[in-house]
Amino acid sequence: MTRRNFYYFLALAAIGLSAFSLADHSDDKSKALLKALKKANGGWSQLASNKDVQYTYTYNDFGKGKDVSTERYIFDGEASWGEYNQHEVHVMPGTEGVVRQCIMNGQPKITHNGAMVSDPEAIGGTEFLRTVNFFWFSMMYKLDDPGTSHKYMGQEEVNGTLYDKVSLTYDPVAVGKEVNDEYILYFNPKTHLIDQFMFSVPAMGVNDPILKMELDYTKINNTYIATTRRAYAPGGDGGFTQMGEYTSENIKFNNGFTQADFKI
Repeated sequence: MTRRNFYYFLALAAIGLSAFSLADHSDDKSKALLKALKKANGGWSQLASNKDVQYTYTYNDFGKGKDVSTERYIFDGEASWGEYNQHEVHVMPGTEGVVRQCIMNGQPKITHNGAMVSDPEAIGGTEFLRTVNFFWFSMMYKLDDPGTSHKYMGQEEVNGTLYDKVSLTYDPVAVGKEVNDEYILYFNPKTHLIDQFMFSVPAMGVNDPILKMELDYTKINNTYIATTRRAYAPGGDGGFTQMGEYTSENIKFNNGFTQADFKI
């Protein structure tokens, strides 16, 4: 698996988890674990009570370089804005200057050094990244959205901690495809947060949940945010190879943003 494909898998998986609202199917143990998570992090209502957020996002691809952006989101309506001064991986790589992206009311826009960009590939990439970046920031507040399906998978010890595992899947009838992404969530028995998850992306040939993401949290405004994420792909020796690290810093909620602040 190449690094390029691996990061594409990550993004597809993110979109897959945020895009659908399906019939709810969960066993009692999974529901209890999700309820404990919601009690610990406050659920979507806790995140959305912050109204909006601004932070510095560093997407470090160990093979290609970094995309560094100032990110802004409005939680009601999921408006997303980003400004890149360093963009070596996904955002107009090979060019210099400031790139701004936004998506509001489903409409993506992008500028380069203040000039509107009309290239369809750049516009498609903008819609892709604005959706994905918002999702990764808020993922742990979306795991029990109506329609997700959960199945308890028992326990597994990782680095001395005995985790409860829950599989998260989708209803193929509602999605309209037979094979869908699968996540395996690892619930910490003490914090009730998810320390890591495994996932698949069948659309790109990864049919089993063999990709891994590790998470470190910071509590800000009584809201747990995964401020560091480490991504891994299977290694040749049966272990994992770290492919990148993604950090969210300088997080500030309740900035009073309106859609006017997201114009580019």
